[in-house]
Amino acid sequence: MMTKHIPQHILYVDGVTKSFDGFKALNDLSFVVKPGELRAIIGPNGAGKTTMMDVITGKLKPDVGDVFFRDSVDLTKHDEADIANMGIGRKFQKPTVIESLTVFENLELALAGNRGVFKALFHKLSGEQNRRIDEVIELVGLAEKRHELGGALSHGQKQWLEIGMLLNQEPDLLLVDEPAAGMTDHETELTAKLLKEISGKRSVVVVEHDMEFIKALDCPVTVLHEGHVLAEGTLEQVQANEQVIEVYLGR
Repeated sequence: MMTKHIPQHILYVDGVTKSFDGFKALNDLSFVVKPGELRAIIGPNGAGKTTMMDVITGKLKPDVGDVFFRDSVDLTKHDEADIANMGIGRKFQKPTVIESLTVFENLELALAGNRGVFKALFHKLSGEQNRRIDEVIELVGLAEKRHELGGALSHGQKQWLEIGMLLNQEPDLLLVDEPAAGMTDHETELTAKLLKEISGKRSVVVVEHDMEFIKALDCPVTVLHEGHVLAEGTLEQVQANEQVIEVYLGR
């Protein structure tokens, strides 16, 4: 019987540099994410966080360096659509929920993948697909809103719906960009809880500014500065790091 290959690293980034007109947005960036790990990435504006996500998802190609998914898949050789289909989901800061569709229909559409809106909405869901949507709706805390339109949701609820839409595509790695931006304290707390629940089965990388939110995530933190890793560790460890204090507080 063949044993299933369990990857050592879900994401392996090594020596990645990306320049724009001579400016190095990423400068010899290296870090790894393990299967099932929840990781927060912080850094001042211009530290390279967005460029890093663009490189992982195939939107940009690095000038040099390696980016591997599940140990052996070379992401630099694939385009954005390929990478999304392989199991890397990216949630941008601004939700892309379709406001004229219900919560359930948004999730149904996400499940359909590339079938297109009309086909997806007129296609009869299998029992398995219905179960899948019910499971995700429960997980993201929108069970009572299933028949409400996307446009009627609060900002936080739209963010949760979008996380649910990504989960319907069953990614192994989820990249989440500033999920706590614009949320109430209560929504922020629930979002941290949700991301902690999601990790374990899949890896989650959260790019964030909000330190209270990072504290609530209670996970390893990577600090980026000028396109490379300045420090890694628990939030307490990186906050006590002299170089990090200098960069953040300009001392």
